[in-house]
Amino acid sequence: MSASRLVTGSPRPPVNKWLVTLSVTFGTLMGTIDASIVNVATPHLRGAMGATVEEITWVTTGFVIANVIVMPLTAFFGRFFGQKRVYMAALVLFVFGSGLCGLARSLPALVAFRLVQGLGAGALQPTEQAILRQTFPPKEQGMAMALFGVAVVIGPAFGPTLGGYIVDNYSWQWIFYINLPVGALALFMVSRFVHEPEDIRVANLAMAEKQRRNLDWLGIVFLSGGLAALQYVLEEGSRNDWFDSRLISGLALAAVVALSAFVIRELTAPVPAVNIALFKDKVFTSGTLIGAVMFAMLLSVTFLLPVFMQELLGFTAVDSGLALMPRSLTMMVMMPIVGRLHNRISPRLTVAFGVMLFAVSAYMMSHYTLETTTHDVVVVLVLQGVAFACLFIPLTTVALARIPRQQLADATGLNSLLRQIGGSLGLAVFASLIPRFTKHGAAAISAHLDVTRPEVAARVAQITHALEARGYDTYEAKLAAGRVLGGLVQQQAMVLTFEKLFLLSGILFLVVLPLLIFLKSPDHDQPKVRAEVHVEI
Repeated sequence: MSASRLVTGSPRPPVNKWLVTLSVTFGTLMGTIDASIVNVATPHLRGAMGATVEEITWVTTGFVIANVIVMPLTAFFGRFFGQKRVYMAALVLFVFGSGLCGLARSLPALVAFRLVQGLGAGALQPTEQAILRQTFPPKEQGMAMALFGVAVVIGPAFGPTLGGYIVDNYSWQWIFYINLPVGALALFMVSRFVHEPEDIRVANLAMAEKQRRNLDWLGIVFLSGGLAALQYVLEEGSRNDWFDSRLISGLALAAVVALSAFVIRELTAPVPAVNIALFKDKVFTSGTLIGAVMFAMLLSVTFLLPVFMQELLGFTAVDSGLALMPRSLTMMVMMPIVGRLHNRISPRLTVAFGVMLFAVSAYMMSHYTLETTTHDVVVVLVLQGVAFACLFIPLTTVALARIPRQQLADATGLNSLLRQIGGSLGLAVFASLIPRFTKHGAAAISAHLDVTRPEVAARVAQITHALEARGYDTYEAKLAAGRVLGGLVQQQAMVLTFEKLFLLSGILFLVVLPLLIFLKSPDHDQPKVRAEVHVEI
């Protein structure tokens, strides 16, 4: 279809924006759920595949690596094939990969099929964000990002709980098969209700023509190789003692070299595959960086809390998953409210309030002890739910406020990429700090365990007498008392570790407050030309 026909063709009546939203949200929600749903099925997968703990991690690592490679390239593909076609192709790839994962009977096959699934999932999130931005009028952008935020943030929270229910009541294959009917429904709805705006189609045709004459294969190679190496380092670094491993060190160096070459290439290429020049916009850069820190803290706390509850408070895996629900439910309630208030309250104030509220919740968590109750956990999670809702909506809205419509796909790809890398970096840092802080905490406590101190001697005697009452002889009871005391030291060292990490998460978030200077409110009153014409693909 020619450009002239696109411009002069009969306009299609606009489709209800809520139908468009529902259509494109299914895919993103499935993609975010699948990023975490596999974690709870790991023991079942190990048994089915005969894999070690180290080997089975590739099921998750491969999925995430494929995700980050595709995210920044969604605009590149969209210019060639159209946003709607890219979204539908990604959805088909994701559903097809899900079906193959359920059929896999060996670890290499499962990892390969998870890569296919990840390639599809990686394109869904940024493409949905761009479609919603182009569908909703300027004054409703906050509500559009609220709906997008529900899919992006709720998925990781509900994924483990849903996965646990499925593997407990059915089989591990159904954590993949469940995507098939949902994906088919999403595919039908997208084909029926989502239509690419005419101005975007025309702009993409013109840009695609330039790209065909100057294909940036070198930039794509540098980007893909650099992101794959970086994501592997972040996912596997803590398991391999970081730079004590030659593989991790080599891949870290490769990532730095490849990504540096990618930046140089994109700044000098006639038609770059990824428009990194968007980072010249201070509003986009600051909003994207704060969003990356936000996602790092969200995923880190989501990782730390279940470990704390299971290892120290004695929660079961299901109980700890259910205990996280209040935060997700609070976010679901608060996001539409924050979206409606977006045009009335400065985004700087909303984000500042969210940052401060998260810092307060982190401070409260830093006082958790072995006596902490479910109520204490729920109160903090409700506060965090409000905090993240106040952060996500204005950040994703304002960051893209000054981006031209024709470049929204480029911006959403970069925004999603930085958010994903931020989450991986946060998890990597906090996971690596747990053993280090625990070791230091145990050493600090042990320094005060002098048997000549009356309170220490009294505690050892108390444990010894309790063991003698259970049938131990005096010698064995004294030896066992030492081991029990060592276990108590280790337990208290773990408590101190989590207290430090929770407090650290709040402090790290406060560091981004200076970036709020650049979060300027979009001028919704300024007249803007916006095409409302939709055409069939």
